[in-house]
Amino acid sequence: MSYKLTKSADLPKKEKYEMEIRILPEIGNCNVITAETETGHNQEFYDTESTFHYIIVSGSGSFFLDDKEVPVSEGDYLSIEPKTRIYYKGRMRLVLITNPPWRQENEVETRSKIW
Repeated sequence: MSYKLTKSADLPKKEKYEMEIRILPEIGNCNVITAETETGHNQEFYDTESTFHYIIVSGSGSFFLDDKEVPVSEGDYLSIEPKTRIYYKGRMRLVLITNPPWRQENEVETRSKIW
């Protein structure tokens, strides 16, 4: 049997717009990111290349996609195409899978603060 285990404690934590995120090693043509927030992602942005796939692990809230509110709750899956403006509010634990992998240079900030 062959496997690779990366312990959560070994992943670097990063604070980003009122969220705590951990970026896991790239898997094929994807990034996997875990995120926890008490309030949401207090920045509106879009990505020029990656599709964002969110899995709501726990909690609930609302995503705002090109100004349209999309309510989400535990167990939901939300797929967001590139060039869609995104921010969200709520208390949630999330898994984000980006395809192709997220790159800082592909992210465009449209509003630095929402609230």
